[in-house]
Amino acid sequence: MQYANSIDEWVKIMIENNNGAYANSWLLGDIRTNEIARLELGLKHHSIEKKKDGYFTGSNIVDNIEILREETDATYDDVRNFSVARRVRWKQLMKKYYGKIDVEIARRMLADHYDVYLEKEIPSSRTICGHWELDNGSVPGSLGAYLPGGAIDGKVVSSNMAKNWKIWAKWGSSCDIGFDAKKFLEKHPQYEWLQGYLKDLPAKPWTIFPFNESK
Repeated sequence: MQYANSIDEWVKIMIENNNGAYANSWLLGDIRTNEIARLELGLKHHSIEKKKDGYFTGSNIVDNIEILREETDATYDDVRNFSVARRVRWKQLMKKYYGKIDVEIARRMLADHYDVYLEKEIPSSRTICGHWELDNGSVPGSLGAYLPGGAIDGKVVSSNMAKNWKIWAKWGSSCDIGFDAKKFLEKHPQYEWLQGYLKDLPAKPWTIFPFNESK
């Protein structure tokens, strides 16, 4: 981003000589033009969308059917898949809060625990605030039971904050469920090989960065 002066310049940098090492959905905005964009970047194909009114979401899976079919073996509509489930949930939340989203609502959405496959509030690998460590892996397509992973931080920024080089951020899950490595390994001894590598991840409070210690 430090080498681009516009969304178009940024997109050009990302596409040129792209080796596909980090194909993803990239979300960005330009506070000078009040414009937002989404670049869905594959190795051979890409899609760029821009608008000045509305929203884009991302959940580690593309919306663009051509890129999905040509570049991945992922499903588009099977909500047993964690990425698809999160994409569906993001669209539900954006529809619910459209026109009302502020920093507080954004933080609430990042802490969301509704599983669209199980159709209930339960933290899992399929929720926006992802908790693989609490998921028993019973849903087909799971990567395994109680994997020690998931959402480990949260970040929210408004256009006004961006203009002042500030951002809301927190370490640990946005929902404030912390992770205790010792207790986890005692409960799930199959991961004892991670002893010494798996670290505690206590949920920290939302904080504005840069942090002003004078206040």
